Amino acid sequence: MLDTTIRRCIDPTLKRVAAGLAYLGLSANAITILGFGFGLSSWVALAFTEYSPALIFIIANRIFDGLDGALARRLGSTDLGGYLDITLDFIFYAGVPFFFAVGQPTLALPAAFLVFSFVGTGSSFLAFASIAAKRGSLNTTSKSKAIHYLGGLTEGTETVALFILICLIPEWFAYLAWGFGGLCWLTTAARIYTAYQTFREQQA
Repeated sequence: MLDTTIRRCIDPTLKRVAAGLAYLGLSANAITILGFGFGLSSWVALAFTEYSPALIFIIANRIFDGLDGALARRLGSTDLGGYLDITLDFIFYAGVPFFFAVGQPTLALPAAFLVFSFVGTGSSFLAFASIAAKRGSLNTTSKSKAIHYLGGLTEGTETVALFILICLIPEWFAYLAWGFGGLCWLTTAARIYTAYQTFREQQA
């Protein structure tokens, strides 16, 4: 819901930093993999209930996620780069609640519900993108994305806000997981409805 607005605010800074990274000879794929390394570190911190380091690593992961796209647009986007970016993002998102539950097993049920909800948003997002690419007749919401971007109530910005909150107030994890999971299912339902309307009209 907030991704487009946030992108407009941070894109100028990301472009400037990306220019410096390009000057140093770094590739977008290297930034993607390094960012995922920060994500892995956040999982370790969550598993050991070290929430302050986890917060730092999560923020670092998302900064690098923004930088790899800015660098790719500067140097030239590739299919491999887009694939790595999307795949590692989804793995990172699912890993955060899982490793939170590793650290606090009594919260496994709300963590499982959150991962389950991520499957709904992720599958509805990627399925729409794949059909849109196959038809080749739908304009992307954001030209900077590697695939057709279908928005919703719970996009990347909202998910990052959730992760920040569970690190700052881990005792609220269950409430946050159940609530955010519910919003994810509203997003999934809206995306399915959008797909039904879009693809049904094209078939008619």
